[in-house]
Amino acid sequence: MSHFAPIEEQLLLIRHNAEEIIPEAALTKKLEMAEKNNTPLQIKLGCDPSRPDLHIGHAVVLRKLRDFQRLGHAVTLVVGDFTAMIGDPTGRNKTRPQLTLEEAHHNAQSYIDQASVILDENKLNVVYNSKWLNALNFNDVITLASKYTVARMLERDDFTKRYQDGVPISIHEFLYPLAQAYDSVALKSDIEIGGTDQKFNLLVGRDLQREYGQEPQVIITMPLLVGTDGVEKMSKSMGNYIGITDPPDQIYGKTLSIPDTLIVKYFEYSTEISAQDLASIKADLEQGRSNPRDLKRRLARELVTLYHDQAAAQQAEQEFDKLFISKENPDEMPEYKLTDSEKLVSVIVKSGLLSSNGDVRRMIRQGGVKLNGDKVSDPFLSLSPGSDYVIKVGKRKFLRIVS
Repeated sequence: MSHFAPIEEQLLLIRHNAEEIIPEAALTKKLEMAEKNNTPLQIKLGCDPSRPDLHIGHAVVLRKLRDFQRLGHAVTLVVGDFTAMIGDPTGRNKTRPQLTLEEAHHNAQSYIDQASVILDENKLNVVYNSKWLNALNFNDVITLASKYTVARMLERDDFTKRYQDGVPISIHEFLYPLAQAYDSVALKSDIEIGGTDQKFNLLVGRDLQREYGQEPQVIITMPLLVGTDGVEKMSKSMGNYIGITDPPDQIYGKTLSIPDTLIVKYFEYSTEISAQDLASIKADLEQGRSNPRDLKRRLARELVTLYHDQAAAQQAEQEFDKLFISKENPDEMPEYKLTDSEKLVSVIVKSGLLSSNGDVRRMIRQGGVKLNGDKVSDPFLSLSPGSDYVIKVGKRKFLRIVS
């Protein structure tokens, strides 16, 4: 007897929050075959080790992978250590810097450690694509390259734009989609998951499997989460991210900073609330029955609980209220020992609150530096031993000066 859930029940979970399933009829067929043969499907997710810091945008895809773990299928995380040496041009208007294998392996371990916050490590197969891509000789590479045309490569939006704008495209960049697609051939994957920005690459995987005589994989694309700025895709480089390993107070504070327009999407794609609760939140917002601030506080608690625990969520909320509603200083903050008179600018840089004198002076001009609750306007202000001070930089950085 099969150990899988009924197919309709599986489909309901797989469809949840998915942007596209291509083709859906093939997914049903694969699930039927898995049940008939009592054999789990091979589920693949490619991981880019050039970006090891995971945020709740990455979690959208990882949680779909976890759905397949819960359904009893075989889940493989493919670390693209070899393809990282090529550099994925997806979404770029120029060539992405290439990594060495050593850099890729270092980053990959960080990625796996963070992903384990969401995925069940005991049900996760981790492989490195250098295992089979390093084994290809030049004749193999030529054979692989013969499976795809330049015209089809130029169908990619990023390649098209660069070609039209006269921005150079190196030949090795055409090999990236082929190399990562070959991963699907090597693993004989049944289903591959990725963000909507990876759709082209995932489709190449289907084409290559067909060329190598395999049943093409089904691809499932997941939405890209907009960052906390409400404009750009969430990314660390844009500074608009909520990291899944961020401390509770940072997750809480960053969540409260999102625009009201993102409340429903964040609940939908970043939490585990029920469809009924989501519909209620949406209706309350549309009809003005709920204050957006209160919903963001609930969202912040949900996220902190998800990546830490409920006690941490309550503490983060209390700390936030203390700092931003009661305007009190936090109970705990780093300290800086002052033994002689020293410029405030120097203290802020040495303590690590900001990285350079220029950053401090700029923050002072913007009114973002306070000393004992008063805004600092003099960039040449000196501090002398004998008194305790509390420096506040921006909204959340504090430093206690002791003598």
